[in-house]
Amino acid sequence: MCMKLHNYYRSSASFRVRIAMALKGLDYEYLAIHLARGEHRLPEYAALSADRLVPLLEVDDVRLSQSMAIIEYLDETFPDPALLPADALGRAQVRGLAQTVACEIHPVNNLRVLKYLSNVLKLDEEAKNRWYCHWIRDGLEGFERQLIQLNQQRRQAGLAASRFCFGDSPTMADCCLVPQIFNAQRFDCDLSGLPLTMAAFEACMQLPAFQQAQPANCPDFQP
Repeated sequence: MCMKLHNYYRSSASFRVRIAMALKGLDYEYLAIHLARGEHRLPEYAALSADRLVPLLEVDDVRLSQSMAIIEYLDETFPDPALLPADALGRAQVRGLAQTVACEIHPVNNLRVLKYLSNVLKLDEEAKNRWYCHWIRDGLEGFERQLIQLNQQRRQAGLAASRFCFGDSPTMADCCLVPQIFNAQRFDCDLSGLPLTMAAFEACMQLPAFQQAQPANCPDFQP
């Protein structure tokens, strides 16, 4: 099976997929698409990607878009290690955490939105950053509350607190959380008062797969 990943080192959606592939030990060809330079809108890439976004995973002659769909495809095709729990309730809980990041936090802070704030609404850099950090903080506070509830449920069931977002091994939720924290740190957002969220992040960053997948280790990385 030949896999090619079209992605941008700073894209958190691309970062999610890189983490999932690293956790599963999958080899792929890294193809850089520089979003800030508009390379996703060039005819060559537009011919491949219907939504003109990253990531795009090519598997043999099939193209897959949207990071969450890609991760679930990888988890079903390469089930070890699993990124979703074996039980339906656990899968729903992990998807809920993952979608808090992917559907609630990330969309209002992605590059297209930030460019619109700057180029069309004419917000200055300070105002744009306030927007960014406001929605990051708001979303992560909700994420923290979910982690608190899940750990309360674990205690009631006689289980130890989770080391990662859900349980004792990384899941799709961790694949989503880590890139979001990277972005929050880059914009100097307030991450205080989020003990369970940051503990999960720190646990992830102790693992080689998360270190390998981070932007600084991408071939197209630019400081």
